Amino acid sequence: MAEQDETMLRDMTLGQYYPGKSILHSLDPRVKLHGALAFIVSVFLFHSFIGFAVVTAFLVACILMSRVPVRYMLKGIRPILIILIFTAVLNLFWTPGEPIWQYKILKITRQGLLNSGYMVVRLVYLVVGTSIMTLTTTPTRLTDGMEKNLRWLNFFKVPVHEIAMMMSIALRFVPILLEETDKIMKAQMARGADFETGNFFKKAKNMVPLLVPLFVSAWRRASDLAMAMEARCYRGGNGRTKMKPLIYNRTDVCALGLLVIYLVVLIVIRIIV
Repeated sequence: MAEQDETMLRDMTLGQYYPGKSILHSLDPRVKLHGALAFIVSVFLFHSFIGFAVVTAFLVACILMSRVPVRYMLKGIRPILIILIFTAVLNLFWTPGEPIWQYKILKITRQGLLNSGYMVVRLVYLVVGTSIMTLTTTPTRLTDGMEKNLRWLNFFKVPVHEIAMMMSIALRFVPILLEETDKIMKAQMARGADFETGNFFKKAKNMVPLLVPLFVSAWRRASDLAMAMEARCYRGGNGRTKMKPLIYNRTDVCALGLLVIYLVVLIVIRIIV
């Protein structure tokens, strides 16, 4: 069980960047943010096989263009297996309709089978689709893209730069804290800590030797980061300039055009089918 927990920690791909020289790596981060949002919307648009095929083709094309190994990308699915199973079971047994199998209060309907399959596929596509964005975009570029996309909120006195910076730092700290958790867990197990046996309350109590040093480590890292930012005279977004400003090029414009065509095709399919 402990080995499975450690493997799940290593399989987390959220917040990790995979260096490369693909088309997706070179795209403007604003385009990739728009693409991720468009893909999330499109995943919940399809209710037919044709729409499913279009979304699948789009996702496969993005995976191929990213040049990120498929095995590495699919690692992010393993940590959500419990959520996938839970969602599938709920939709399978609790969707009303004409039953095709029934045993006492449990029944499986044709609509339940379809809903269960669609929801599992949607969750997998959401994880893989958003992973493509983070794997092909550095946290710094992602911060710049979010800040540019949300700069219209400055009119309402919303601290867009600070919000984007916090989101980027939180995203960057995910793999760091997971790696730290893995190290602390191995160290505590070497000292005799037990994270496997016992009931729920005993397992929760056994997590204290893990959570306390993890919290201390996270606090220390946050303090070091704050001191480093202050030492570099960081004072927020006012008056800051960019060494590499974001500028749309021809490839970015073409990518945005393809995104529009992709959404239009899905909307037409949704209306017709």
